[in-house]
Amino acid sequence: MILIRDIMSTHITPLHEEMSLPQAVDHLIDSNMIGLPVIDAQKHLTGFLSEHDCIPFLLGDSYHCDSHVLVKDMMQPAPLSVKPTLTVLELAQMMATNKPKIYPVVDNGILIGLVKRGQVMAALNNQLKQCQAA
Repeated sequence: MILIRDIMSTHITPLHEEMSLPQAVDHLIDSNMIGLPVIDAQKHLTGFLSEHDCIPFLLGDSYHCDSHVLVKDMMQPAPLSVKPTLTVLELAQMMATNKPKIYPVVDNGILIGLVKRGQVMAALNNQLKQCQAA
């Protein structure tokens, strides 16, 4: 059985609650991700910020050429997350009914990685190919 820890990405740059809107958007763009987890100083997951969350604030702040918005003002608090010991099949079932495309991977409340829908699809596809080859 393939576990989330086997397919997750561990090289991520999470956001912090006190980051400004421009800093957060720069991090999102640089990471080439559609969203990133938000952590506190102890690396506890506190939220998730997506491109979609940023757009309304960017519209207003760029129009007025002024921004005092912080990540904590825009983020989704208490995001869905998964444990590294969850199976890929279990996460695929969650993804079939829930909207997130990216799940933070948390161990004892601490962010340790991210898993994206594409990684789940690739793992399931590899498993299917192995079944067909047998």
